[in-house]
Amino acid sequence: MTIAVDFDGTIVEHEYPRIGKELPFACATLRQLTADGHKLVLWSVREGELLDEAVAWCRERGVNFYAVNQNFDEDAPEREKNANYSRKLKVQCFIDDRNVGGMLDWGVIYQLISKKVSIEDYIRNGGDIPERPEKKKRRFWPF
Repeated sequence: MTIAVDFDGTIVEHEYPRIGKELPFACATLRQLTADGHKLVLWSVREGELLDEAVAWCRERGVNFYAVNQNFDEDAPEREKNANYSRKLKVQCFIDDRNVGGMLDWGVIYQLISKKVSIEDYIRNGGDIPERPEKKKRRFWPF
């Protein structure tokens, strides 16, 4: 899965333009998601030197991103072919403190992603993560 991750307020506390303290378990969770085979895209309002500082801060903690503020790695051949492509990210998941309902705990985020549980099922279960999410049957006929 490709996952977009915000920086300020998500990986670190909001202290923009400074880099705040790491939120508990943020980097450990991101490292584990990468180890599990997910691709991480840093999706931040930061740019220029401030963005470079954020990327370096993450790299120092073992968090490496597939791409930064774009769909492709800086050196990817796809970048040339898609030079005029929309900035809208093609990801399956966004982790951001501005989500409806706010920022979830990083442990909960990891469990939802690793167990493939939707936020809808999480809420429906009263904040408990079901062991096996219900498979929804798709039917052609409405009855």
